[in-house]
Amino acid sequence: MNRRHFLSLSAAALAAYGQQKPRRVGLIGTGWYGKSDLFRLLQVAPVEVVSLCDVDKTMLSNCADMVVERQASKKRPRLYADYREMLKEKDLDIVLIATPDHWHALPFLEACKSGADIYCQKPISVDVTEGLAMLNAARKYNRVVQIGTQRRSTPHLIEAREDIIKSGKLGKIAYVDIYCYYHMRAKDKPATPAVPAELDYEMWTGPAPMRPWNGLQHPRRWRAFEEYGNGIMGDMCVHMLDMVRWMMDLGWPTKISSTGGILIDRASVANIPDTQEATFDFGGVKVNWTHRSWGHPPDPKYPWGATFYGEKGTLKASVNSFDFEPLDKKQPSIHRDVKMELEEYPVDRTEKDLERHVAPAIRGHMKDLLAAIDKRSRPVADIEQGFISSASCILANLAMKTGRTLQYDPAKHIVVGDPEATRLLTRPYRKPWQHPDPKKV
Repeated sequence: MNRRHFLSLSAAALAAYGQQKPRRVGLIGTGWYGKSDLFRLLQVAPVEVVSLCDVDKTMLSNCADMVVERQASKKRPRLYADYREMLKEKDLDIVLIATPDHWHALPFLEACKSGADIYCQKPISVDVTEGLAMLNAARKYNRVVQIGTQRRSTPHLIEAREDIIKSGKLGKIAYVDIYCYYHMRAKDKPATPAVPAELDYEMWTGPAPMRPWNGLQHPRRWRAFEEYGNGIMGDMCVHMLDMVRWMMDLGWPTKISSTGGILIDRASVANIPDTQEATFDFGGVKVNWTHRSWGHPPDPKYPWGATFYGEKGTLKASVNSFDFEPLDKKQPSIHRDVKMELEEYPVDRTEKDLERHVAPAIRGHMKDLLAAIDKRSRPVADIEQGFISSASCILANLAMKTGRTLQYDPAKHIVVGDPEATRLLTRPYRKPWQHPDPKKV
């Protein structure tokens, strides 16, 4: 290729790139994972971050400073303390939602009405009725929605799905263990400080019950309290259950049961279980969850993951690796580790609090969302898939609470033969916030 031809091609490529108008992006929730998601999106697409929203003024300003450094235009985004003010502008192409779980549904519904496509962190909601309203709104307003269950975009897990499960190397799979043994439940006994001056705690609490401030709620440790989420079940099980459903093409579980409670750490202010088991019955496949925030994991290499038991072998899979062990010793074992892409994206090395091993999956998830937006199609972690996985975990907590095996009917939105459990599908909202009605979104 001669120099003149090369320059003409380069000019054409630059012109085409210049014609691609950057998508306008807004982020609601500028904490740890909000920034992780936003900055991965900036790495893979020509986007302009025009709006940021948070009830913590310091966190909001710090995020804006980082955006100025990272985005091509070097423009500072508009800053908001109320998501409603941000979304009423109706000038955003994509909205990212990375608030605590109790604040997912209402911003999501407003984002749908504003005409934006959405990337929403998991689990999609704190109760099942919220999730159904979110699904209905996404369909009504024809929004493309990606949920942050990014195991579906994790390169080595895509390989495990295709080359181990889909290829038949495991044979028939009838049982899967999913688990988390991280010591992640708060054990603090904090003195009660004053609410930080930069935090609007009334707005932070929003539709959730008003708990006295104890210093753990914000930032990041709100998962210690059932008022804001669904504990380790809603945080960690949702990822692994969703991964299994995706790998095996499973829909709704037919029955869900669960037992557990606070068995060890009863002195902490945390009110979520430190020990829990749940069984998700998919008919021919049983998926069993265990979390224990104390003691040793059975396999230190897989403290959070899934073990697929097939008639021809066993597959262990996690965010860090997978291992396939065939029953036939003449067949080779297969091991893969996560590739962190630090050479391709060197800024990942220094970004504060970034889960470097997860960054490639977030980038893949964002690319999948962008492709779906272009096609107006459903991405790999579409809102319906997020609803099924999130609701199943919420139902497991309800099964533990009621002490009964639950059978959810997604068509009628009831727990079959259990009026009490059906009522528990909807959490009360604190006034003046109004719980969304799935029929009126």
